[in-house]
Amino acid sequence: MTQRTERIDELLRQEIGRALEREVTDPGIGFVTVTEVQTVPDLSRALVWVSVIGSEEQRKTTLAALRRAMPYIRHGLGSKIRLRRIPELEVRLDDSVQRGSRVLQLINEIEAGRIPDEIDDASESLPTPVPRLRHEGDTEEEPPVGNGVSAGAAAPSNRRASRGKRPGGKGKTDYPGRGVPRRKTR
Repeated sequence: MTQRTERIDELLRQEIGRALEREVTDPGIGFVTVTEVQTVPDLSRALVWVSVIGSEEQRKTTLAALRRAMPYIRHGLGSKIRLRRIPELEVRLDDSVQRGSRVLQLINEIEAGRIPDEIDDASESLPTPVPRLRHEGDTEEEPPVGNGVSAGAAAPSNRRASRGKRPGGKGKTDYPGRGVPRRKTR
């Protein structure tokens, strides 16, 4: 993406947001935030990503109303933005806020020691974590948190050992393509 298209995307995002806030009076449009605009390189089309707060039914109603309002907004952009051709506007729902909220909710429930609530929406794409079951040989204390090296295990003493070099291997590595290349022998 070039700097020009990035500037145009940001300008379109701001102007579409202002138009939705001040000029569009459709009662079907709920609480909407324009999160991002992505134009194609030839500036013929632009994807307008919006975040809508409300229930699933309210989101659908708002999205339909936004699609009806886009020709009006596009016409209004012609007098506000100096472009040879204002791109066709296509509205898409940005659900990253809802997914982020769900992830935070799951993290909070796990930290509190609770099993995460049952999934209300069958279309959720995030896996729901489950508590780890105890197995034979587990100690009673909590597992260590950190880099995965247990307290009794010896950590690598130097950088060379931690990079896969064989001790005393004259620069050869366990992994082809890493480290010092091997010399050809005749």
